[in-house]
Amino acid sequence: MKAEKIIPVLRIFDYKKAIEFYIDWLGFEVVWEHHFEENTPVYMEVKKEDIILHLSEHHGDGTPGSRVFIWGEGVADYHKELIDKKYKYNRPGLEKAFYGAVSFTVDDPFGNKIIFNEEFDEEKHKDLEFSSIH
Repeated sequence: MKAEKIIPVLRIFDYKKAIEFYIDWLGFEVVWEHHFEENTPVYMEVKKEDIILHLSEHHGDGTPGSRVFIWGEGVADYHKELIDKKYKYNRPGLEKAFYGAVSFTVDDPFGNKIIFNEEFDEEKHKDLEFSSIH
């Protein structure tokens, strides 16, 4: 078997808070939304470049407190972009992780964590200041 995509499903409880966090702050876009009928929970797909997540208000779709671990490029620049937005509820610190990565973790309003990572390069990342502010 060869996987083509892996899409985590994260449990959410409040549509407006999910939009504020994932769209307004993290910069994802809504690809689609589904409701079985009016006034029922939403199931939606959000995307930022090659990162795709499914967010669900449905009971049993994911467990609050889940973690999504993402490897990528430009993590320090993305971190700066998020910090510069001065989001009231989240100011993640940039860290040099024990596993050889530049890393930061964001906590969504529903207890889920998304960990953004880039392989540490001594030359490329020599001017970074690391912190643990959350």
